[in-house]
Amino acid sequence: MSWIIKVFRSSIGKKYIMAASGVCLSFFLLAHLIGNSVSFWGKEAYNSYASHLHSLGFIIYILEILLLLLFLIHIVTGITLFIENLSARPTRYAIQTKERNWSASTMPYSGILILLFLLVHLLNFHFITKTVSTAELVKTTLSNPLIASFYLLSLSGLTLHASHGFWSLFQSLGINHPKYNIFLQRGGRAMAVLIGMTFILIPLLIVTTDSFLQ
Repeated sequence: MSWIIKVFRSSIGKKYIMAASGVCLSFFLLAHLIGNSVSFWGKEAYNSYASHLHSLGFIIYILEILLLLLFLIHIVTGITLFIENLSARPTRYAIQTKERNWSASTMPYSGILILLFLLVHLLNFHFITKTVSTAELVKTTLSNPLIASFYLLSLSGLTLHASHGFWSLFQSLGINHPKYNIFLQRGGRAMAVLIGMTFILIPLLIVTTDSFLQ
C-alpha cells in the first residue's frame, strides 16, 4: 500500500495515473459511442440495444461502480496536478510556448464542464423511474431546447478535452519523437473530433429532425 502512496505523491506518478485512467475512460467512451450510434438505425434498433444492455443485470452495476472509481481517480488526480502546477508557476509566462495550446490551457475548465454534464446526464437518464422506452425518453428529454443546448455545449467541451487528452496520453507513455509527434497530435485531434461529432449528432438531429428515433 505504501508504494501506491509514493506513486501518487510524485508528479510523474500522478501523470501515469492520469494516463492509465484516461486510457480506461477512452475505451468506455468508444464503447458508449458504439452503443449510442445504434440510434441512427432507428427507434426499434436503439430500444433493442438498450434492452440487451439492461439484461446483463448485476454485471452492469459492477461496471458502473468501476466506472465511478475511474472517474473519481481521474478527477482527483487531475485537480491535484492542476493545483501543483499553479503552485509551481504562480504567474503566467509572458510568452506561451507552442505546446501550450488552447485545448491544453482549457483542460481544467472543460473537465469541470464534463463533470457537470455527467451529473445532468445521470439525473436525466439514470436516476429516474422509466415509464417509456429508452428511445422515447432520449427523444423527449433532448427535445427540450435548453437541455439540448447544454448537451451540445458539453459535448463540444468533451471534444476539446479529448483532443488534448489523447495527445497527453502519448506523452505520458513516452511515445514522443520529433518525426511523428505532429502525426500523433493531429491523429489525436481527429479521433476526438470524430467521437465528439458523432455524439453531437444525436441531440442535433433530435432538435432539427422530427423523424429521428421514430
